[in-house]
Amino acid sequence: MKSLPRRSLGLPVIAALLAAVGCSATNRAASDLPAPTPTGQQAAHCSALHKKLPATLDGMKRHALQSDSDFIAAWGEPTITLRCGVSRPLIVTPGYKRYNPYAPTIEIGGVEWLPEEQPDGSVRCTTSKREAWVEVTVTPKYAKHGGEFGMLTGLSDVVAKTVPYGTI
Repeated sequence: MKSLPRRSLGLPVIAALLAAVGCSATNRAASDLPAPTPTGQQAAHCSALHKKLPATLDGMKRHALQSDSDFIAAWGEPTITLRCGVSRPLIVTPGYKRYNPYAPTIEIGGVEWLPEEQPDGSVRCTTSKREAWVEVTVTPKYAKHGGEFGMLTGLSDVVAKTVPYGTI
């Protein structure tokens, strides 16, 4: 498979993107998000990631979910959710009506993230160029608290150590 083009935007641009989504967003509960069902090597990478996830993320405590899956985790309230083993984002999937192979990514700690604003006002950031897709869904509340994207900084190191660089 082709690798995704990279455009590093940096933290100021992602902070502006998150701030632009405003306060009107509703938080989709982590328990509403289904746990992915990766198989094979992707599942192994996701299980390794799950074991290394931090107990706190940007000062927020990790909490239990209804699902006991190694492929989903959550921190804080409103919830920041991580899911591992998800499908390729549509925006970078050939054939999708809004396909954009040059969708801007940000690089944090050696990991590329593709930010996408969601209809509910949250922002979903999905890794690229890894052997398993990892997504983190963030509500606008956290962007307003300092305008930084510290939760990805806290996760990038763990992703880099457990989900090898590559393309799927």
